[in-house]
Amino acid sequence: MSKVISVPFNEKYKNTDSTEQQEDQIITNNKFFPDISLLNARNSMRIDGTVTNQRLLMSLVEAMATVNQDLKAFRQKCQADNIATISEADDEVINGQSVLEQRYLRAVYCYAVANLYERYSSYDLTNDGESKGELLSRSVDELRRDAQYAIKDILGEIRITAELI
Repeated sequence: MSKVISVPFNEKYKNTDSTEQQEDQIITNNKFFPDISLLNARNSMRIDGTVTNQRLLMSLVEAMATVNQDLKAFRQKCQADNIATISEADDEVINGQSVLEQRYLRAVYCYAVANLYERYSSYDLTNDGESKGELLSRSVDELRRDAQYAIKDILGEIRITAELI
């Protein structure tokens, strides 16, 4: 049975951003890939208010840069074929949204949350924090895997996960 883990609340941390009060902030992307909404990312990945908008913004920007770099050749090929956006690159649509766009968002969100989880131990090093850190490290691996799967799916490549023993 898998456990659901969200970025935990640290009682010593005073949050100034409450998710109920936060206004949405949009991170603009290049014209090919979609812009990212902080509020949509926060809601999709169950990121609570202990993660400030600034910290989430930094994590999402880094994730976008990583995914954009991984998909650079794909973007350039599409643009050479006069395809203006990732949504136009395939006709598969689910729930009114391009499947490729959904996969792009999944890759970005997964990388961003993995980055946040990796940083979690930097502000909670108590015994409880260490045990949560172990759980989070497993989640980080799974999030990075999911991001890679989403990228592979966009590229039309086979999903492969290999580990050295």
